[in-house]
Amino acid sequence: MADIQDVCADHAEDRQIDVVALGIVTAAILLFVATGSEVGPAVVRSILERGPGPDNFILNAFLLNIAIIIFGWSRYRQLCDEIKLRKRAERQARLLAETDPLTGYLNRRSFNTGVAKLLADNQAEDRAVVLMMIDLDNFKQINDYNGHKTGDLLLQECARRISASLPQQAIVGRIGGDEFAVALAFDKGRDEILDRVAESLVDRMSRPIAIEALRLEVTASVGLARSDLLGIDEELPDARTLLERADIAMYHAKRRGRNSYYWFEAQMADEMRFRSEIEHGIRQGIPRQEFVPFYEQQIDLQTGKLIGFEMLARWDSPKFGIVAPDLFIPIAEEIGAIADLSESVISQALEDAKTWDDHLTLSVNISPLQLRDPWFAQKLIKLLIEAKFPPHRLEIEITESCLHQNIGLVRSLITSLKNQGIKVSLDDFGTGYSSLAQLRSLPFDRIKIDRSFVSSLVDNKDSAAIVNAIAQLGKGLDMPITAEGIENGAVLERLMEFGSITGQGYYYGRPQPAREVSEWLGGIELIANRQFLESELPQLRCAASQEVPAPQPEAPDAPSDPAIKPAKRA
Repeated sequence: MADIQDVCADHAEDRQIDVVALGIVTAAILLFVATGSEVGPAVVRSILERGPGPDNFILNAFLLNIAIIIFGWSRYRQLCDEIKLRKRAERQARLLAETDPLTGYLNRRSFNTGVAKLLADNQAEDRAVVLMMIDLDNFKQINDYNGHKTGDLLLQECARRISASLPQQAIVGRIGGDEFAVALAFDKGRDEILDRVAESLVDRMSRPIAIEALRLEVTASVGLARSDLLGIDEELPDARTLLERADIAMYHAKRRGRNSYYWFEAQMADEMRFRSEIEHGIRQGIPRQEFVPFYEQQIDLQTGKLIGFEMLARWDSPKFGIVAPDLFIPIAEEIGAIADLSESVISQALEDAKTWDDHLTLSVNISPLQLRDPWFAQKLIKLLIEAKFPPHRLEIEITESCLHQNIGLVRSLITSLKNQGIKVSLDDFGTGYSSLAQLRSLPFDRIKIDRSFVSSLVDNKDSAAIVNAIAQLGKGLDMPITAEGIENGAVLERLMEFGSITGQGYYYGRPQPAREVSEWLGGIELIANRQFLESELPQLRCAASQEVPAPQPEAPDAPSDPAIKPAKRA
């Protein structure tokens, strides 16, 4: 309000300067006319030698009036130009303060003001307001990999697509990096138009975008909230409340697979509160070591011999009980806590695995987000040194979806790890988009067949064909194969037809915590407390001091392990 008063005062001052300057010029012109009427005839008489010339005082006044007119008019024009420039600058400043310079949409503050006015103007019984929150699903990865210039061009194209999907009277704002908001008044009796608008918007946003010889694919998650759907004893929502509800619905759309739209419902708010509790619990639980390793057996199918374990993270929450990773890993990735969480669990697993027999290996899944850290290999080597764990017994699993996202990163990472004796396997093979050329060029030590193919091996001919093809591929590349998801004896028998394969799954037992695994291994005499070979330590220390920069990868969906479901909330 103070800023508006200052602007109004400046305008009043400008008008006052205009009047004064114009008054001076006008007075000078009047004096010019008055003195000119005396000077002119006298000058003519003097030239014709019919009388004396003009009085010196009147002549000087006449000349002074001419000078004042010239100066005053010049100053008046300068003042007019200055006023125009100031007003233009004020309009530009107001535009910058109210709009997003990249897209031309309203910014958050001015959008909220516009929504408040729209709500006030549509309080009639037959009118209401809908608010849409639009978030680009994979914009950050595109922006990181292709640069901010490409990201800006992508945002501008998305803004054009949003505008093309909306009625002309809609209010549109960019309220975050890749977040847009739309407010639209509608007739309550014609609310079906809102679903058509949302469907059109989602469809337009999912179409490929060509930018500077690049073919980019981006989708949108949309949340909608309307002002006329109220609960018991609930007042009409204001702009802020409507925005929060649409935001909750948008995050619901993201959790339901993205590239879709959802309307706000009351239970969604409960889900958001639960999510906030999970986020808080993750941040508090990492330093308390509430995240612990569970172990799933890995078996040589031909001999039935135990060859190692895959480490699976679990959250031993004091509030929720044992929580499976499909719940907390995606949230940990979104809040930037996955690296600390993973390092904590891996460190515990290395200490546990030290007590196992030397021939037993430890497999660890790595979140794709951790691959963004150029120091990941060094951090892993540091954990090995601290635990005094032999690197040849550790196997790192990288999901197949990482290959097409950043092949340079994967090659650099695999090379760094293998140089230290760590094995690297390609996880979830068959679900991504890797080519045989990529598989041949990258020095993987093992291929792991995704559980979705293995579990349906007996009943689905296509799955059986895929598993057989991968097994033959492993033989041709001289690369061991591991099959995940062995649920029963029928699947095991079928897998054994495909040759030498390692397997894991619930048929061999559920993942178990470290204490139970240690007791079981002790019972079958596979516990061996051996000292780590000191000769390997200098090499690891040297490697840990070297920098291996790596490019930034995109984060695919987190691996799901449904072995143990989260406990019900209290």
